[in-house]
Order: sequence, then structure tokens, then C-alpha cells
Amino acid sequence: MNGSAHTTSTALDIHLKRGPAGLGFNIVGGVDQQYVMNDSGIYVAKIKENGAAAQDGQLQEGDKILAINGHELENLSHTAAVDLFRSAGEDVHLRVLKRPPLSANGPASSRPDGESSSPFMTNAVITVALVAGLAFILYKGLGAYRRRF
Repeated sequence: MNGSAHTTSTALDIHLKRGPAGLGFNIVGGVDQQYVMNDSGIYVAKIKENGAAAQDGQLQEGDKILAINGHELENLSHTAAVDLFRSAGEDVHLRVLKRPPLSANGPASSRPDGESSSPFMTNAVITVALVAGLAFILYKGLGAYRRRF
């Protein structure tokens, strides 16, 4: 990945009215929990069904939220960003960098430059491989232990 995930994206202003279930989306990212390599921004992780964001229809998973009610989100911890969202009031103005649309004529990869669809998936694969290796070592070690008696 080249560190600039949104070079061809466009910024958009979105106004949401907080509903009974809040704004209707989850966020990821921050300086302490980078979601995109070399980018400490705040991203939309999930749009909740029937929430304010889903009903509005403009905000999409993968969009980068640049500001909320004029407060820029760059260089904030995840917790600080969550606090801004919680205290934003009923009428919320978001400045959003839209994720680039996937091109039908693009590469076979679903992401530009073949980047992983999720850093969590990469971590999961590495974790499974490590656990399998550890299990193999333990199995072989216990087998040798059993043979002594």
C-alpha cells in the first residue's frame, strides 16, 4: 500500500440527525489504533441497518471522516474521536472523504494495488498460522515425552 488510500476520493459534507440508536454507524482508527497503514484517520467500519446513516444513504463503510461539527479528527486517539461523536448533539455535520469506487475495468484484486481487504484478516491469518505451528510443536513434544515411559 502506498500510504494514501484516498488519493482519488472526493470530500463530501453530510448532515445527520441523531436517532434513537445514535448516528447509526461504528468507527475504527485513530493514532493509537491505525486502521489504514500510515494513516491515523477515523474510518466508518459499519453502517447499522435502519440507523440515521443508513436512512440518509450517503455515508458508506470505508469512508474516512475528516471532521465532525468542525472538529478535525486527524491525530486523535480512537477514544477522543468516540467522545466527539458522543457529544456532537442531535444535528451532526460530517466532512467525509469518500472511499474511491471500485472500477469494473480495474485489476482482478478487489482493492487497488492488491492491498488486503482488511488488516484484521491479515492478523487473523498470521494468528492461525502461529497457533497451528505451536500446536504442532506441542504435539511433537508430547509425543516424544510419551515415548520415554
